[in-house]
Amino acid sequence: MTDFLPEYSAMAAEFVTPRDFLRCAVSLFRAHGLVFGHGTTDALDEAAFLILEGLSLPIDRLEPFLDARLLPAERSRLAELIHARVATRKPASYLLNKAYVGGVPFYVDERVIVPRSFIGELLRTGLFSGDDASSLIDPAHVSSALDLCTGSGCLAILMAQAFPHAMIDAVDLSPGALEVARINLDSSGLADRIGLVQGDLFAPLTGRRYDLIITNPPYVGAQVMSELPPEYAHEPEMALASGEDGLDIVRTILANAADHLTPGGGLLCEMGEDREILEAEFPDLPFLWLDTEQSSGEVFWLGAKALGIKL
Repeated sequence: MTDFLPEYSAMAAEFVTPRDFLRCAVSLFRAHGLVFGHGTTDALDEAAFLILEGLSLPIDRLEPFLDARLLPAERSRLAELIHARVATRKPASYLLNKAYVGGVPFYVDERVIVPRSFIGELLRTGLFSGDDASSLIDPAHVSSALDLCTGSGCLAILMAQAFPHAMIDAVDLSPGALEVARINLDSSGLADRIGLVQGDLFAPLTGRRYDLIITNPPYVGAQVMSELPPEYAHEPEMALASGEDGLDIVRTILANAADHLTPGGGLLCEMGEDREILEAEFPDLPFLWLDTEQSSGEVFWLGAKALGIKL
C-alpha cells in the first residue's frame, strides 16, 4: 500500500459511523475516476461493499448499520481500505480477498480474475432445476461435469450444488489459479466431488466425457486489452486475453467439446458481446442464447448432437 495520506488519517480520527465513510468514499471514488465492474456497478455499490465486507457485516443489508458507532480500530480499517482503493486502483474484492457469486462468498486474490460470470446466475435458477419445461438438462441425469477455465473454482462449486450426483473436474492452465480454487474447495464442503486438473483446456482430459461442460474462458480482444482501465490490469492477463478478436479460445472449445461430451450432454459457454462474430463464423450451429438479469446474448448452450458428437 502507498503512504497513508493525511486526509485519510483525519477520516479515521473524525468519522463516527458507516454513513460518514460511505458518503466520503462515494465522493472520493467519483472524484478520482475509479472504474467498477468487478461485482459492483458504480461508486455507491463499491463503497457499500467495501464498508460492509470490511466490517464483516452482511453485504446486502446496509441500512440497519449506517448510523452505528464504530470502534477506533474499525474506523482505521475503513479509512485504510478506502485509501487503498483510490491509491492502488485495485478492485475491492482484491483488497478484501472476497467475491460473491449468486450470494455465495469465495476467496480471491490476484492469481485469479474477480469472478463475475453470468453462468453463476444460470446455475442458481430454474434453468437446471429439472422440473421446468425450459430446463436444459435434468440434474438427476448429470453424473459427470466439467468446469473449463475454472479460475477461483466458484463455478465448479456452484455446479456441485446444482448437480448433487455429479463428479466434477475443474481445469485451469494456471497453477496459481488452482491454488486459489483449492482454498475455495476446502472451505466448500464439496471437495470430495471436485477434482482440480492443471492443463490447457481439454489437453489433460484425454478419454474423459461429461454430461455437462461449462466454461467462462478468456474472451477479451487485443484492442480492448490495450484500453483496459487500471482496475483490470490487476487481473491475470492470461485469464482475459484471447487473440485478436477475443474468440480464439472459444473456437478451440467448440472444435473439441464434442470429443468430451456424452450423447445427452451439452456445452454452456460465456463469450462476451461478440455473438454476431460467432454466428457468422458457425452458421450451422444452432446456438441457444440465454439471457440473465444483467446480460443478453453473452452465454450460449449447444447440445452434444449439435456439436457433432462422435462415439
